[in-house]
Amino acid sequence: MSRRRPHDDDDGYERAHRKRRRVSENQEIEDRLESLILRVGEKSTASLESNLEGLASVLEADLASFKAKILRILTECAIKMPEKCTIYTTLVGLLNAKNYNFGGEFVEHMVKNFKDSLKTCRWNAARYSLRFLADLVNCHVIAATSLITLLDLMVDVAKEEGVPNVRKDWFVYSVLSALPWVGRELYEKKESQLEMLLVKIEVFLNKRSKKHHTALRVWSQDTPHPQEEYLDCLWAQVRKLRQDNWVEKHIPRPYLAFDSILCEALQHNLPTILPPPHDPNYEYPMPWVVFRMFDYTDCPEGPILPGAHSIERFLIEEHLHQILEVNHLERKDCASALLNFPYKSKIPLDYSIVEIIFAELFHMPTPRYLEICYGSILIELCKLQPSTMPQVLAQATEILFMRIDTMNVTCFDRFVAWFSYHLSNFQFRWSWDDWDFCLQLDLEHPRPKFVKEVLQKALRLSYFQRIKEIMPEIYEPLLPSKPEPDYKYTHDNAASLPGTTAAHSLVVAVRQKCSPEEVLNVLQDLPNPRQEADADGEGGFNPLKIDVFVQTLLNLGSKSFSHSFAAIGKFHFVFKTLAESEEAQICILRNLFSLWQNHQQMICVLIDKMLKLQIIECSAVANWIFSREMQSEFTKTYIWEVLHLTIKKMNKHVTRLQRELSDARDKMRRHDSDSESEDDRKRRREDHDDKDKPTEEVVERMEEKLEAAQADQKNLFLIIFQRFIMILSEHLVRCDTDNKDFNTFWYKWTIGRLQQVFLTHHEQVQKYSSTLETLLFTQDLDSHIMDVFHQFTSLKA
Repeated sequence: MSRRRPHDDDDGYERAHRKRRRVSENQEIEDRLESLILRVGEKSTASLESNLEGLASVLEADLASFKAKILRILTECAIKMPEKCTIYTTLVGLLNAKNYNFGGEFVEHMVKNFKDSLKTCRWNAARYSLRFLADLVNCHVIAATSLITLLDLMVDVAKEEGVPNVRKDWFVYSVLSALPWVGRELYEKKESQLEMLLVKIEVFLNKRSKKHHTALRVWSQDTPHPQEEYLDCLWAQVRKLRQDNWVEKHIPRPYLAFDSILCEALQHNLPTILPPPHDPNYEYPMPWVVFRMFDYTDCPEGPILPGAHSIERFLIEEHLHQILEVNHLERKDCASALLNFPYKSKIPLDYSIVEIIFAELFHMPTPRYLEICYGSILIELCKLQPSTMPQVLAQATEILFMRIDTMNVTCFDRFVAWFSYHLSNFQFRWSWDDWDFCLQLDLEHPRPKFVKEVLQKALRLSYFQRIKEIMPEIYEPLLPSKPEPDYKYTHDNAASLPGTTAAHSLVVAVRQKCSPEEVLNVLQDLPNPRQEADADGEGGFNPLKIDVFVQTLLNLGSKSFSHSFAAIGKFHFVFKTLAESEEAQICILRNLFSLWQNHQQMICVLIDKMLKLQIIECSAVANWIFSREMQSEFTKTYIWEVLHLTIKKMNKHVTRLQRELSDARDKMRRHDSDSESEDDRKRRREDHDDKDKPTEEVVERMEEKLEAAQADQKNLFLIIFQRFIMILSEHLVRCDTDNKDFNTFWYKWTIGRLQQVFLTHHEQVQKYSSTLETLLFTQDLDSHIMDVFHQFTSLKA
């Protein structure tokens, strides 16, 4: 007889169901707590103070069950929502007043996070953590003495020997950027220690080398707005704050409403936090120059734009940059968040937004995000704020255009790309008549050159007839040529050219869908003009074959990019056969240019395709760009677009090989590891991972491939910098001999392009800086060229 109770089977189900329900109830409570914490400070019918008081009571009641979750969420909020720093410090202060042990655990948690961020090079997270710890002094959670000790230890990094300057800079910057939050409290309680800290910072800043400053400036002149180095600017703002007795008007301080509660709370001491020693693998943030475009005189009546050295300017700009950082992937959300800036009634918001977006776009050496990101956000801002934003943007464009003659070349390119894109979204409407004075200037002057380059870019986003129609007739000298091929074998004098007959035969053969071998047969009997010039009769490659084949094939594929790609793909074998040497590859590029010299985009796209298909080598492109035949194109933007895409192609190739080799070594290490558990071995067998184990021979071959690629990369940079040095040195010597001013428009464009190559590819060039210094940038070089190299090396010095 069964002794089980009736419905015992159901009990098991009930128990499991109750357990599941309990888990889901816990999850619901956790989600609700997370939502309450994340949303505190958002618009609400109740005041912020009552919301904080209510939330503190709710969290205190749930501490017993959900302490770990609450600690994690609050710590993440401190780092990921720095704009709400004072709201969360107030919340922690209220919790500390209610539960001293929780306050201690939170401080421990925050300190651990801060240390981890420093060790893992998460510099922004570390800076926000330090700021949060500093603001906890205002809430009577942390003792002022222990914070001063921490700030002292951070500033002491500036005294370290044999470490990069960028390391010292970051530690000093992180301390300075925390002072607006806690300066007043330290001034009232620890004035002498605060003054000693500031003296140490001042001594460091006065000794600090700033060779990098010139390379990172948007404009070479300081009128009307100084282009200040970021640490100098922040130091000036902090000094002004000190003059004002550490009183600022921007940071919300909700903890002041709870002063009577918070001042009764017991405080915690921070442990001794020693900054981790420098490691050669650490990547520190690079220095930058603070971008200034507007001052209060540019803004109409209404709220006044804070001065360049007021701490409010720093706080507003940092807050706007954070909004951009959080929302940059969604342009509509980003525009909306910027326009809903919490303190918009206190400042001319449109001007501040436009300034920080251009600051990001012109950030040197590279912007944080894709350039088109900023253009798309500006368009959304114009749509959301049609009554004011387009006028502010037009005013900004006018300011940039009027100051363009002192703008650095990299920012000139970005300005061209942004303006052409912006115009294409507004039917290319612009008050061109206001700029017609630029037509009286030398065509190499930045203003007419800007208009010409904008129209070239606009052509890529529209079509020739449209561009011609929108421009006033007076601008005809700056209009781009009609983008069509110039096929020399159909010219009036084509009959006298040696390759005309073969070219016509080739046209017929290609249209009859011939094979690559048949094309080579058509070209076979063409004479080699180089053999006559060679004494030994060994002509090497045949330029006439290349001439006939490249011009004819690309002319047949001239209808579109796709037609050209299909033609190159089909006759890839012929290209590879003809492009047997670097000289032959340069000959291919010359003929490509001869055919498509009126269509800059086609040249860029076809060279990119040929590099991908390995028809031409990167070094051939570099040598072609610096050849005498390309002198007429040398200051045009598209030529440098070609050079940069060539360098990027090489960099990507090296990076891919490095990644593949690293993966292969990791696999070998995992297979050979004695500590591998039985479970890992079993899992590997199930995943058939044993078959993927690379042999030592495979890894050796990969290493050889990588070494060869790195040698090619180094060679490419050596070619480029050597050519720059040659042409710039020739120019400087010639001007000196003829007693002429060397600082011509050509010189400014060329030295700017040299600087651009250094900065755009700084990560790769840095690896070869010692080789460059030994072989090329030697002490006997002209100081103007050497200055560019020294500015580059000081970026991470």
